[in-house]
Amino acid sequence: MPSRRIRLSIASCLTLFSAIIPTEILSASDTESIKVEVKENVAVPMRDGVILRANVFRPDRGGPYPVLVMRTPYGKSSRMDRYVKAGYIVVSQDARGRYDSDGEWESFVRFKTHDAEDGYDTVEWAAKLEGSNGKVGTFGGSYNAFLQWRLAPLRPPSLVAMCAYSIPARYTDLEGPGTIRPGRRLHWWSVSMSPDMRRRAEREGTHARAAAQKEWTSGKSEHWLNFLPYLDLPQEVFEDEIKPVRDWLKNPHTDPWKLHKAVNEITVPNLNIIGWWDHCNGDLMLDRAIRSEGGSKVARNGSRTIVGPWSHAGLGRRRYGNIDFGPQAVFDMTDYQIRWFDYWLKGKQNGIDKTSSYRIFVMGDNAWRDEPDWPLQRAQDKVLYLGSADGANTPAGDGKLAVDLPSQQGTDTYRYDPANPVPSLHGERLFQIPTDQRPLAKRQDILVYQTDPLAERIEVTGNPTVELYAASSAPDTDFIVRLIDVHPDGLARDVSMGVVRARYREGLDQPSLIQPDSVVKYTIRMNPTSNAFLPGHRIRLDITSSDFPNYDRNHNTAANQNADAELKIADQTIYFGSKYPTRIVLPWIKSE
Repeated sequence: MPSRRIRLSIASCLTLFSAIIPTEILSASDTESIKVEVKENVAVPMRDGVILRANVFRPDRGGPYPVLVMRTPYGKSSRMDRYVKAGYIVVSQDARGRYDSDGEWESFVRFKTHDAEDGYDTVEWAAKLEGSNGKVGTFGGSYNAFLQWRLAPLRPPSLVAMCAYSIPARYTDLEGPGTIRPGRRLHWWSVSMSPDMRRRAEREGTHARAAAQKEWTSGKSEHWLNFLPYLDLPQEVFEDEIKPVRDWLKNPHTDPWKLHKAVNEITVPNLNIIGWWDHCNGDLMLDRAIRSEGGSKVARNGSRTIVGPWSHAGLGRRRYGNIDFGPQAVFDMTDYQIRWFDYWLKGKQNGIDKTSSYRIFVMGDNAWRDEPDWPLQRAQDKVLYLGSADGANTPAGDGKLAVDLPSQQGTDTYRYDPANPVPSLHGERLFQIPTDQRPLAKRQDILVYQTDPLAERIEVTGNPTVELYAASSAPDTDFIVRLIDVHPDGLARDVSMGVVRARYREGLDQPSLIQPDSVVKYTIRMNPTSNAFLPGHRIRLDITSSDFPNYDRNHNTAANQNADAELKIADQTIYFGSKYPTRIVLPWIKSE
């Protein structure tokens, strides 16, 4: 009989041997023929006794396998076949209080929820599933990504990597600088969230998402989007979350998220896939934060960001209406996520670790480029000054962008009527998308400044900034700036935009009204972008005061915009010249 020391040595060797045996990698033939086994509504107990429920998808053979976890408030019914056939067990779970899970749903406008603890408990439960190798990755976009950023700072031991994509660091990034985005937000509540709350409470009304979407497109959208004031919206819009929503509407400058404040506790790498037009890209703050402040070297050096010419609802596509970014814009997100997790959860040497920290799509060139950092350190300021002679209203006016500061002081004016706002061009789904601005060409409430046709390529990569000198007849108003690439055939494709609400011009924590008819300097940081303005194209800057319902209408009054229904007209004056040098500062990348 072996001695105790020999038995321990044998056990140690077996343990070491089992640790270095790789997770079974399925061959191409296995992937073709493998079947997906599904167990629905599997109970997942939380630490406070609440039961959440998940669908568990697994290969019908082989193993052990890593586990991928998606927690969602949108319903766990999606199929996961591609992930399973790639050699993963997948857990898709209804979040607390949603669909088949017990408990009360706590939306992301609340300052305190169970999201972090529920995520931790789910990850550790998943790691112990039959057939699991103990390694867990989390994945999903938008709200599903928010739930990952909530759980990761708790450091569940089995969590190895995340693919939390398309979510900003702050709720004020999602909505805007003291504004709200009714086009997305009211649609989201009415169609995605409230029907299930209504069903669970056994209240009258629509209980299914498809039916709610039909109601929205059949007239409810016009009713709710034009409803004033938003604080008086009835319970049927927000259902059981009406109190926390109203609390936030009273204080739209507050942030219940602050996801970037916890990145120093996150020790796993994240893959973010995002679009230049995604209203959830959040200025890439989370991407920058985890690289500089992540809680481990792996988190800081291993995280990756891919930014394409996409919208929130169109990640990976090439066309939006008459705008086509070419075949290179097509991106298979599922395939790339599998590669990501193959590296981190299976140790597969597929080159993920050799990829650059940032991979960005340069529009105009319509090509991908790898970058080591963001913002680009080699960017230089290229300054263009605004000017006009008789009036910059509409593209047919004489508004100019030029490298030389106008020698004469001048002004351009327009009237902003919140009862007749500049309409958003994003279609009935109301996701911000790349758009051709020509349908707005005749509006007198948009000032247009543009260069002569370019003689050479000018690349703008980073955050353009507009330094705007303006006066308004109102004590509060909005200014919206939009950078546009005007093609020789007339296509006016938007590139980036920025918004300032006058009362928050010094910051969301320093609200103050403006003195009517006084000149005020506004510094407007525009959304991140990468665009090559090609020879023969024009660089154009539009200035206006509304983009509805992408952003709510400023009422041009001193009242709380969400509590008061009164709308007033504002007369807006834009100044330019030596005394008030309104200009746009472009992050210019010199052509090599």
